[in-house]
Amino acid sequence: MKQLTLIKKDGQPLAHSRDVAEMIGKEHNMLMRSIRQYVGILTSAELHPSDFFIPSYYQDAKKEQRPCFLLTKKGCDMVANKMTGEKGVLFTAEYVTRFEEMQKELQKQSAQQLPGNYKEALLQLVKEVEEKEMLQLENRAYQNEIASNRPKVEYVDEVLKSTDLMITSQIAEDYGMSAQGFNQLLKKHGVQYKKNGQWLLYSKHKGNGYTKSETHTFNKTDGTPAARVQSKWTQKGRLFIYELLKTKGILPTMEQMKLELIEGGK
Repeated sequence: MKQLTLIKKDGQPLAHSRDVAEMIGKEHNMLMRSIRQYVGILTSAELHPSDFFIPSYYQDAKKEQRPCFLLTKKGCDMVANKMTGEKGVLFTAEYVTRFEEMQKELQKQSAQQLPGNYKEALLQLVKEVEEKEMLQLENRAYQNEIASNRPKVEYVDEVLKSTDLMITSQIAEDYGMSAQGFNQLLKKHGVQYKKNGQWLLYSKHKGNGYTKSETHTFNKTDGTPAARVQSKWTQKGRLFIYELLKTKGILPTMEQMKLELIEGGK
């Protein structure tokens, strides 16, 4: 039986739909049709198809771009669950083994590449976020095509949601400061100003992807609904703050302690 070859993209192992089709003895165009049906069902159920199948392209013998999918382990699970008999058993045994082998290799590489200091950790975060955003952009065109009839507001909601955003108090903790004091520090160094209760970047810093705004709804004491806009920092913005404050001699607590230990040992 053909051995399944996995590729690594954005830190996760993936199987190519052409290889999967060959292993299970199915025409690639037929497997593509089945996967598109799965994607449609997942989308209708408001799940995330990209957790299973990632749209991609390959170059055929005529050097033309052809659509395909990259399958996560969950995607292989879904394909295997539709199969019966010897081929299904052998395919399951093969992809489970290959995914486990690559996962162990990725974990080993990750352990060898742990950041050595605060700046390296921030740079790694920025890289991971940018890779994640690039993957989301690649998927978005495909998702818009299959979900063109969904309300536009859902798209806006998804854009505004991000687990990678940080409130000021979280970054302030790195410097042993309160959110209020840290906001004033950034104001002092020409980063931001306050307007209508929201901290906003000065024009020279806008458009660099340092912050994003989120709208929070709440009820006033009299029960009437209200909304408040809050600026949150991206990991890129967090790194910008680090570099700026470093030029002012202001370091995160972790680096201050490390510097003190080095100087104390002299």
